[in-house]
Amino acid sequence: MLCESEGASMMTASAAPATGEKTSERKMRVLLLCSHPTQYGSPMWRRFSQHSKLDVLVAYCSMQGAQAQMDPDFGVKVAWDVPLLDGYPWIQLKNVSPRPRVGGLFGLINPGIWKVIRAERFDAVAIFTGYMCATFWIALAAAKLSGIPVMYGTDATTLHPIDGRGWKTPVKKYLWPRLFQMADMVIAPSSGTAALMRSLNVREEKITLMPYVVDNDWWIENASRVDRKSVRRAWGIPEDARVVLFCAKLQPWKQPQDLLRAFASANIPNTYLVYAGDGSLREPLEREAKELGVSERVRFLGFVNQSALPQVYCSSDVMVLPSEYEAFGVVVNEAMLCGCPVIVSDRVGARLDLVQGGVTGCVYPCGDIASLSSCLQKMLSDPAWLFKQREAARARIARWSPELYVQSFVDAVAGRTSKR
Repeated sequence: MLCESEGASMMTASAAPATGEKTSERKMRVLLLCSHPTQYGSPMWRRFSQHSKLDVLVAYCSMQGAQAQMDPDFGVKVAWDVPLLDGYPWIQLKNVSPRPRVGGLFGLINPGIWKVIRAERFDAVAIFTGYMCATFWIALAAAKLSGIPVMYGTDATTLHPIDGRGWKTPVKKYLWPRLFQMADMVIAPSSGTAALMRSLNVREEKITLMPYVVDNDWWIENASRVDRKSVRRAWGIPEDARVVLFCAKLQPWKQPQDLLRAFASANIPNTYLVYAGDGSLREPLEREAKELGVSERVRFLGFVNQSALPQVYCSSDVMVLPSEYEAFGVVVNEAMLCGCPVIVSDRVGARLDLVQGGVTGCVYPCGDIASLSSCLQKMLSDPAWLFKQREAARARIARWSPELYVQSFVDAVAGRTSKR
């Protein structure tokens, strides 16, 4: 057990082998280095801890998410209301940053990770912090000096930066091949990321597709309990109305104003628009809704915590993600699991793996209000077609599963450790 003076405090959890799996083989000892607990990562770490071939330890650089902290994008204090730290062994690393935060090179400085990696006998180290923090580089150096295979990646599908600063693209084009070639295994959460790695001349055998997933079982179970009538009543929306959903932070690059304008342009009778999320664009959106004459048919729910999201998706008829930049867009997974078809822009990474136009949803050119309006009209004017989309989406997301994620990880670790 590590103590606070050594840079970490430790919590343990029992890990039973998964039913039907052999336990005679030696388990592979793996360190998972994470920036902070998340509602998407924790369910996967539980599954890792239950696998007969894995002995995992999760090291957190920050407790953001598990502890209430101000989220500058939502504009409110956020602590996820689902268990994030149960069911797997974890440690908290001491952060010595003068301005601690998740994001930014010097927001996470956890020197204790050096001793953890150098002292423990790990078969592999998987880094889930992103490379833009000091702790990533400390961990990478420690693993390399210890001769331990190291895994990391990115969710990016393009070199173009989210902030549009053109100078970053050539810098990435030069640095990223060198960065990812240092990894023993590059984690790609989507086919778009895998294609990007190939374009950077990362060898095919070093790329492993670990799909960007959510806890499918949790979403399906909670969706089955939703009382759609009661939710609609609380929203002040008729039971027989059609509901268009935007579920994300109200930030410029999410383009929530595009959906508002397309909704007003489509002008479909008995249709409502619901915004689940908060952020800097809320007031401008409220003003524009009045100017467009649709404010009576627009609802702003504000920040919605994890446990309440299934009822939001289940009570909507279509979810739209109009982002101009979206590395993946895990809300697409969530919506599809809740039987809510999706419309996404062609800048949303999830379209490559989950959204097949005319089959499991609709894809339109980002920023094209007329095309988005047309998608809304097509989706909402034909109930039979909408139903087919819903069923096809459920079938597709069932195959994009946590089981695939876990098996991909196990195979990747086994492949590297066998070469040691």
